[in-house]
Amino acid sequence: RLIVAVQMANSTATTVKPLMIPGPAGRASPEVSQVLTKKKLQDLVREIDPNEQLDEDVEEMLLQIADDFIESVVTAACQLARHRKSNTLEVKDVQLHLERQWNMWIPGYGSEEIRPFKKACTTEAHKQRMALIRKTTKK
Repeated sequence: RLIVAVQMANSTATTVKPLMIPGPAGRASPEVSQVLTKKKLQDLVREIDPNEQLDEDVEEMLLQIADDFIESVVTAACQLARHRKSNTLEVKDVQLHLERQWNMWIPGYGSEEIRPFKKACTTEAHKQRMALIRKTTKK
């Protein structure tokens, strides 16, 4: 549950490694560097249902899933940046991965254009098949 630092060298490999933020007395503080902490997770659960309490094992599993998700998104976004022949990871790299792989749009970042729902083009053959199906199911 750590913030990750992305190191993109000239090689094809992208390294994603934990970034520890120094806390009191110069020591790395895991609570400060976590993207999703237990307290934040508990607050989120309380927003949904004030009476719900997660087991310790469930909390750990959800935190691990969040860590894995962040690591996979950052790694894929780094690959996209490399494909652009850039050594800098930009918001558009993360956005593209989230949109294409997870069908997620993060409001407030990048273009605020309205994304219309693209209805698939229906061919004449498809229309005829659907009409035949409707006809046979009415009987």
